[in-house]
Amino acid sequence: MNKALNETLSILIAQSIKSKANQPFDNAYRAVLATEKAKYVQGFLAVAQMPYQPIEHGWIELGDASGNDASIVNIIDPTLPHLYKTAQELWYFAAQSFSIKQLKAIIEESKEDYPEDNPLPIYGDAPYEYYGDVMLGGQEYLAAYQAAEAKCKELRELNATIN
Repeated sequence: MNKALNETLSILIAQSIKSKANQPFDNAYRAVLATEKAKYVQGFLAVAQMPYQPIEHGWIELGDASGNDASIVNIIDPTLPHLYKTAQELWYFAAQSFSIKQLKAIIEESKEDYPEDNPLPIYGDAPYEYYGDVMLGGQEYLAAYQAAEAKCKELRELNATIN
């Protein structure tokens, strides 16, 4: 499956939902509610800049709008305007995704069980794996973190050879 960041759609959706800086999960949640047939995705972002560390992030994914190619998936990042980066400087590593129906059910249950906590991001059920210094998320979170970490290492080494 071919996934690519759709910068134009990311910016349009960011404007329509009035996205906020440093709120990737809330931005993705509002974006998925406003975008038909989209999926909410959580994972990690690798950015071509110091400190070259994976960033936990949320975005949405949407199939090919023309309907001609089911293998093409658009990454729509409603936080993109606040990242000040181009598509060529960002790499997305998905840990898990949810349909709108699944997401609403999880958030509703979280609000009932833990009313004082923000329901986003969603980490699933224990047992949790360690990634970095944090223990959250299952095996899929660990795999996404390790893939993003490998990309960050590659970017750090590439930058070291250029400078």
